[in-house]
Formats: sequence, C-alpha cells, structure tokens
Amino acid sequence: MSDELLAELYATLKARTSADPKTSYVASLYHKGLDGILKKVGEEAVETVIAAKGGDPKALIHETADLWFHCLVMLAFLDISPEQILAELKGRMGRSGIEEKARRHEG
Repeated sequence: MSDELLAELYATLKARTSADPKTSYVASLYHKGLDGILKKVGEEAVETVIAAKGGDPKALIHETADLWFHCLVMLAFLDISPEQILAELKGRMGRSGIEEKARRHEG
C-alpha cells in the first residue's frame, strides 16, 4: 500500500469522526468506542487467518483489506497516523527480528 493511499484513507477516516453514525459505517464504529473498534479488528484478524488457512488468494486479499481498513479505523480513533507506523517499520529495516524482539524485552 502506498504512503499516499494510506494518508488519503486516514484523512477520510478522520473526517468521519463528525459524521452521522446512522449514515456512515466508520462513524458507527467510532460511536461504539474503542472496545467496539477493537472487537471488529479482532473479528477481522480471525477472518484473515481463516482465509489464509483456506488457501484461496482472493479471499485472503479481501480479508486482509478488511483487517487493514479496521486497523486504520483504530489508529485514527487513537490519533496515531500511518506515518508513525511506517516510521516504526522503517526503523526496523536491516535489523534481525530476533534482535528486535530481544531489545523490546530488555529493561
């Protein structure tokens, strides 16, 4: 997913904070609060795992798109931008995943 697409989608999601929950799906998620949003993220994560196990690439693409979308809703609700996530990922580039995990558990 390109940085520009993420930024555009994030801006749209942020704009939905003032929309009517009766006419906007995203606003209806915001209206449910963090717990409602997290429940939806969890549901989409499970559906993504099931699709991956099912072996149908189209289903996996569909479910992964749903998961990413709902993760972006969660981030927008918490005022965390996609750029912050991308910066974190970029900072991990070139580092061993094992070393990164060990570093997080130090201290």
